[in-house]
Amino acid sequence: MRKQYHFRKVENDTYIWDVDNLVALTRNFKVKEILLSEIKELNEPYWYPDSHPTTQDIIDHMILIQEADLSYPIILCSQGRIMDGMHRVGKAKILGEVKIRAVQFDKDPQPDYINVDEDDLNYDD
Repeated sequence: MRKQYHFRKVENDTYIWDVDNLVALTRNFKVKEILLSEIKELNEPYWYPDSHPTTQDIIDHMILIQEADLSYPIILCSQGRIMDGMHRVGKAKILGEVKIRAVQFDKDPQPDYINVDEDDLNYDD
């Protein structure tokens, strides 16, 4: 799996979680099924909140959606928002699925980074 981070704006700060850490923290969580219709991010500018994607940007995400493995559950924060798995959500939606496997935090973990520039994060692991 390629190195990934989850970014979330919290007031004037950007909280950043290392997805590898999220996966490790949720490894023993109970897996449940949730309705795709409950995933708010499907109707939000999830990947491009502040910009307009190029055609190549969209193609790159289409490739990642095609490669997504639905056997891994998505990860939700305590409020039910996506922390990892949007490409799996996209794939499930394209395939006509109604539900997707998920794990969810009862209490969100502390972010791994706060206000670190995306370009300064390590993507080589």
